[in-house]
Amino acid sequence: MEAALLLNMEGIKKTILHGGTGELPHFITGSRVTFHFRTMKCDEERTVVDDSKQVGQPLHIIIGNMFKLEVWEVLLTSMRISEVAEFWCDTIHTGIYPILSRSLRQVAEGKDPTEWHVHTCGLANMFAYHTLGYKDLDELQKEPQPLIFVIELLQVEAPSEYQRETWNLSNAERMQAVPILHGEGNRLFKLGRYREASTKYQEAIVCLRNLQTKEKPWEAQWLKLEKMVNTLILNYCQCLLKREEYYEVLEHTSDILRHHPGIVKAYYVRARAHAEVWNEAEAKADLEKVLELEPSMRKAVLRELRLLESRLEETREQERLRCRNMLG
Repeated sequence: MEAALLLNMEGIKKTILHGGTGELPHFITGSRVTFHFRTMKCDEERTVVDDSKQVGQPLHIIIGNMFKLEVWEVLLTSMRISEVAEFWCDTIHTGIYPILSRSLRQVAEGKDPTEWHVHTCGLANMFAYHTLGYKDLDELQKEPQPLIFVIELLQVEAPSEYQRETWNLSNAERMQAVPILHGEGNRLFKLGRYREASTKYQEAIVCLRNLQTKEKPWEAQWLKLEKMVNTLILNYCQCLLKREEYYEVLEHTSDILRHHPGIVKAYYVRARAHAEVWNEAEAKADLEKVLELEPSMRKAVLRELRLLESRLEETREQERLRCRNMLG
């Protein structure tokens, strides 16, 4: 074990336990870093708080992506591949650790990670709950203390060497990704791969929603993004119609029309969903609205009305036969 090394940052001491190989990796913005870690208290027992090896999965972070515990980026960029090092970090760097730990534990337990996702910046969430759901983390949050992190660096990948998820794209990259995801969704839809297409549309929607958070609601740029979002949601709804998820279609289209009552396609798609769940009056009302707003769609509307009437007549005939059989 080498002597403790003081990194060029206040409140951090590093001790190398096992030397790494090669030169220091080239850590650039967007690089994905894979590592194992063990977190311990600074008590006599060196009480283990978390251990990724016990969970059975290493952790990934993206350099420059506002990871919840930003000091880990400092620690990792001081290491070589296969190096194992112990870092003592003072309280100024560990106060947010309970929030990160909660996210990691929930993911490991298979719980919903969307509210406390390890890759989201949720410092404000620290004040939103009286308890984190884990007694030891509640104690750490109540009384922050120095912690020891033992880290083993496994891999460093440049941005071009791995498939980047939409959550770790920059704003410019998100904007560039949207038409690509949209086009890929359209291609998959034409191939009849509706579940895969819906995933592409959802990814594009997430990109745009993230961009919208940077804009003032109802101003020009926000409205431009909103229009793009609504188009993608309606494409997503077309996938849901094919997958017979009619009530979800009703939910999405109704939400769009509550905020934007002039979107013709939303009425048309909702009418089709109403027809599938036998809401005759609602389907006809939506189709009439389509004609009112867009008379050029008369041919498509009349086709849907004929289909609806045909299906309803078929159902009525089945009901008449059932009644006759009961009486006979």
